[in-house]
Amino acid sequence: MTWTTLQNSLRDHGYVASDDLAVALHLALTLGRPLLLEGAAGVGKTEIARTLAAEKNTKLIRLQCYEGLDAAQSIYEWNYQRQLLTIRTAAEDGETGKAVEERIFSRDFLLERPLLAAITQDTPPVLLIDEIDRADEEFEAYLLEILSDFQVSVPELGTITAQTRPIVILTSNGTRDLSDALRRRCLFSYVDYPDRETELAILQARCPQAELSLMQQVVNFVQNLRREDLEKTPGIAESLDFAAALMGLGVADLTRDPQALHATLSTLLKTQTDRAAITPEVAVRLAGKAA
Repeated sequence: MTWTTLQNSLRDHGYVASDDLAVALHLALTLGRPLLLEGAAGVGKTEIARTLAAEKNTKLIRLQCYEGLDAAQSIYEWNYQRQLLTIRTAAEDGETGKAVEERIFSRDFLLERPLLAAITQDTPPVLLIDEIDRADEEFEAYLLEILSDFQVSVPELGTITAQTRPIVILTSNGTRDLSDALRRRCLFSYVDYPDRETELAILQARCPQAELSLMQQVVNFVQNLRREDLEKTPGIAESLDFAAALMGLGVADLTRDPQALHATLSTLLKTQTDRAAITPEVAVRLAGKAA
């Protein structure tokens, strides 16, 4: 499969990837390397993993990162309640010692979290490590063994090696610098806000029932809105919500119903400061430029 074939296949599944992103993704698949996607929130980094899983007809395993994330939440932990019940049952039956210990520390009592689950699938899944920059720096060390050798060390069981190598997508919003060691193990692509033509193609792919003229106005309006001084710039997901809200209200032209237009800005503006900055007058001005 060439990168253009992959790009077209992703488009068929509703994701319009830029040439740079399609090439980076193709190389990651070809070389078997993780792909680190960096960019602002809302530009479609997470969605590429979902779409790739659909395109490959495979399972998507997602690890949502956050501060304080550790091995128990991300790799594995033991089913302590089941272990205790087994110990009690064994004691009642007069069974003790090494046989009980070996039983309760077997794979049957191991709870697989996303990172371990990703390397124990029969078919290579897509492993999405979402917002890695939100996790602590120490957590990156947990990833290095998996991203380098695709194996997990469990003291009680030994090393569990991947049955198949997962397709690994990492995303980062750039809230902190990632370690050089992590970056070296990944291919990299920066995902920016789409240009007008790309965003229009995305809306047409996701809202095929919408009138082209309305979608053109939506794209122009959102593109102009992003140039305003906002706390949170609306992403592609917000554009899709905006288009759906307009269609739901029966709005066919942004300039004809200023009240409805301003009401639907709740899909684009997600802070009170931004809502106050984009007054009805500003919205009408942007709509006029979009028409």
